[in-house]
Amino acid sequence: MSAASIAAGEKPPHAVCLPFPAQGHITPMMKLAKVLHHRGFHVTFVSTEYNHRRLVRSRGASAVAGLPGFHLATIPDGLPASDADATQDPASLSYSTMTTCLPHFRRLLANLNNRSAHGDGDDEAMLPVTCVVADNLMGFSLDAAAELGVPCALFWTASACGYMGYRNFRPLMDMGIIPLKEEEQLTNGFMDMAVDWAPGMSKHMRLRDFPTFLRTTDRDDILMTFQLRQVERAEEAAAVILNTFDELEQPALDAMRAIIPAVYTVGPLAFLTEQIPPGGPLDAMSSSLWREDDGCLGWLDGRKPRSVVYVNYGSVTVMSGQELEEFAWGLAGSGHDFLWIVRPDVVRSEAAGAGAGAAVLPPEFVEATKGRGLLASWCDQEAVLRHPAVGVFLTHSGWNSTVESLCSGVPMLCWPFFAEQQTNCRYKCVEWGVAMEVGDHVRREAVEGRIREAMGGEKGTEMRRRAAEWKEAAARSRGRSLANLEKLIGDVLLSGKEQRLID
Repeated sequence: MSAASIAAGEKPPHAVCLPFPAQGHITPMMKLAKVLHHRGFHVTFVSTEYNHRRLVRSRGASAVAGLPGFHLATIPDGLPASDADATQDPASLSYSTMTTCLPHFRRLLANLNNRSAHGDGDDEAMLPVTCVVADNLMGFSLDAAAELGVPCALFWTASACGYMGYRNFRPLMDMGIIPLKEEEQLTNGFMDMAVDWAPGMSKHMRLRDFPTFLRTTDRDDILMTFQLRQVERAEEAAAVILNTFDELEQPALDAMRAIIPAVYTVGPLAFLTEQIPPGGPLDAMSSSLWREDDGCLGWLDGRKPRSVVYVNYGSVTVMSGQELEEFAWGLAGSGHDFLWIVRPDVVRSEAAGAGAGAAVLPPEFVEATKGRGLLASWCDQEAVLRHPAVGVFLTHSGWNSTVESLCSGVPMLCWPFFAEQQTNCRYKCVEWGVAMEVGDHVRREAVEGRIREAMGGEKGTEMRRRAAEWKEAAARSRGRSLANLEKLIGDVLLSGKEQRLID
């Protein structure tokens, strides 16, 4: 059965989409869910109760109202109740979802099917679940889907090189390299060890370029063991979906396909969402947990082409107040205009045991940059990166940001924070030639120098040339990504619907 065979009058297939409850995972899952809805699927999009409340606060009640054929549902995340409007601790969230969410998700799937079987509710809701599309970090979804007898496709929302970075934790453990023997190995040069043998990885990898969760002396470290378990469970899935394209990450994808039965590259997702007509009801379905500042694009309109430094550290990165100040004075010293996204919770509190502190910039900095800088708490990043005024992107190197920047042809300055951001950074700088690193220890002179070089130096010119080439390559990938989407739908996501028809 192909995607085209979802005929008029036929009951649509029902996909339940379950993202990992963090902004960088929710955003691509929402895009994929919208594409499936556009292709004729009824979609149930599952959020955690915590993020559901955040979405209401940032976007209003209409953002969670749903629309015909696209409903929202919630499950608890297992963490203590909180109304904080901030990113949750990754380790706590990972452990809690892994250990507490299966019964709640199983119950949700059962309730959806019971409503279908008993005719409870409106016709829209009375559709049996025919497939599950879950984040690769929500591996328990495989168990719930198997119990229901429907296929489960896992969406790996990070890079393919990041996936292989995690998969190589196992051989690094077997060789006794990780966990680290002592914390001094983090600073004594041990992390500069060349790892040029890792399957699917660049020959230029160092130990420090692998996902940061290996930087522990504890063999039972939550994040290290959690990530390894989740990537290894991908072999059980009916399919693994990636927001990437083959030309960008061919060696890593070849390594993935050698161990996973079905791998579908459907990226860049922005090109798939282009097929959805603008101005329709799906536009109201937002995944942003922060309120976006609509003034950013208007401010950019008044700037010259490629004259603005865009700064955004993503949804999870935190830094010290001192690091924030060093970035600020580096921006000021560069002399360039800048748009800086400063999340309210971007500063790590110095108090022991405390969460995020307030992001406070020196009044002298604000005065020194008056007229050439705009500070905002969140924005429509894709629209910002597409704006001709943006000349370089200072980024944490998360995968969504990386792909969006490549698609826009914007070179990058990298300050990776954690997880596979270090891996993405290494690939951008060494393999793809579109970026430079700021360096682990933030100093205003280094920030200023990197910005000046990226915006007007010889290295910056080469980065911009390579970024333009990757933009063209990403655009050429449209046809293959659409074909892969068709195969994913026909071969995997509709197979549960066919089975129900047989039964």
